[in-house]
Amino acid sequence: MSRPTASRPALRVAVFGVLATVLGYALFATWLGWHEHRYREARADATATADGLVVEDGIGDDGDIRVRWTDTAGLPHVQRFTVYDTGRYTEGEHFGVAYDPTRPDPRGFPADPEETSAEDDLEVPAMLAAPVAAALCAVWAWRGLRFRRTARLDPAHPMTATVHQGDRAVRVWRGTTTTWLSLTEPGDTRSSWQRVMWHPALDDCTGETPVTVRRSRRAVVQLPDGTRLVPLGRLRGRPSGDVLLDDWAAARADLRDAFVLPDRLRAAPWWLPGARVAAVGAALGVLMGCLTGGGTLTATVGFALAVSTLLTALWALAAPQP
Repeated sequence: MSRPTASRPALRVAVFGVLATVLGYALFATWLGWHEHRYREARADATATADGLVVEDGIGDDGDIRVRWTDTAGLPHVQRFTVYDTGRYTEGEHFGVAYDPTRPDPRGFPADPEETSAEDDLEVPAMLAAPVAAALCAVWAWRGLRFRRTARLDPAHPMTATVHQGDRAVRVWRGTTTTWLSLTEPGDTRSSWQRVMWHPALDDCTGETPVTVRRSRRAVVQLPDGTRLVPLGRLRGRPSGDVLLDDWAAARADLRDAFVLPDRLRAAPWWLPGARVAAVGAALGVLMGCLTGGGTLTATVGFALAVSTLLTALWALAAPQP
């Protein structure tokens, strides 16, 4: 007797989601860490100081300042600085600037060692993103542990299942369709509802299908061919109020069922929607970097990596289906 198998598509999506999260965070942290390292090295080489004058304050949402200063070669510079003590450095006040006198076009740094806003802007985002990435991975770990624990419960209940496709509000990081099962015990007219991750075996389910169910607060449903479906959320007395349900067979009918199409049109890669979400996230990140990060390359790439990783991870967690 063959051993009942778990949902391979669910495992595939889980691995994709975890890898996207880990790789995306690694790239994000490496990008910011590399720039922070370069910043610290450059600031350590800034051994000369100049007395600058604040010519503008309150720039942007962070209250940056613009300072005019002159190096030892007599060359004037006007530079924007991010500082913590915005109330101290107002227009017309003096501002100490440290710089590297050996460079032909030196970059200025706050002479006050307590003014580490620029360094913190590179370090803090990576520190804040770490628990977010860990939480996203932990959701998959908890989902898998919960599935395995529920799948081992006894007794197993014979029930009938009817598959429904649910339509929900569109979001950038997820599709509009979900899969729900209406579960009914023999001789009972009441139904319980369980949302599950998609599996191709569901395409063979029409009408009421005999299934085996193990349940606690959620239900692991085993189809007649041995496929076990991964539950999403708890077992409910009714579906979510924001979901519009259709009959599965009617919802799955489309032009592909009426015409014989070439294989290249019938089988799109399962990860393609995730790649689109990642591209949209990168574009949104570039826009955010330009609007809130001053348009610098460091901020733009950082925002693009962060937003793209987050949306891709959320897309995977939302249980995509074709």
